[in-house]
Amino acid sequence: MNNLSYLTKYSLLATLLCLSFLSGCTTTPINLVPINVDKVSQAKAWEMKGKLAVRTQNENFSTNLYWLHTQFRDELRLTTMLGTTILSLTTEQGLTRLEVDGKVYQHNDAQQLLTNVTGWSIPVQALPLWITGQASADDLIDSFDEKNRPVILTTPLQSPSWHVEFQQWQQQSGAELPRMLQLKRADLRLKIQVSQWQALANQNVSTNKQDLGLMPDESKK
Repeated sequence: MNNLSYLTKYSLLATLLCLSFLSGCTTTPINLVPINVDKVSQAKAWEMKGKLAVRTQNENFSTNLYWLHTQFRDELRLTTMLGTTILSLTTEQGLTRLEVDGKVYQHNDAQQLLTNVTGWSIPVQALPLWITGQASADDLIDSFDEKNRPVILTTPLQSPSWHVEFQQWQQQSGAELPRMLQLKRADLRLKIQVSQWQALANQNVSTNKQDLGLMPDESKK
């Protein structure tokens, strides 16, 4: 197994067998509750559901995309149209765990691990910002629209550079964020559609604007 296109070509029998084990899976952790925010930057934790399309010179494929992002944990899953998980990438306490094709891999660099195992340079470390229409200090925003939202973003410190286009915007959880974005790098093109985005907060913590986000559970100390 050397690339993600292989992972999308499970037989129907294997898919149906996997569904029986996945039917009881949940998404949002029970200690997080939905909240509304004025700006996406106020949400220290969020989850999103959407679609990821990958295009190269030789092949095209698409999967469902789920992402749970908190201050302490990132969980990314790619699934088939029937809901079967074909790739799971979880980062917590500086360690990344990749589960794919029935095997488990670990590394302290999520991007490097994903590239080594799957062959795809999906920018998992930058995506939490880009998905929510934000840029890092090293990113260069080349243009803005009439509402002062980024239109084109590049990563000049990386070679080859990523070229990110924010094509459509929407409102979710009270905040404005991209609905469609396209990422280009050399001969790789990624399209991400954000269907659902939900800001989250710890249910035991005040949801005042200054306190939004996931906080450590003091009761476990």
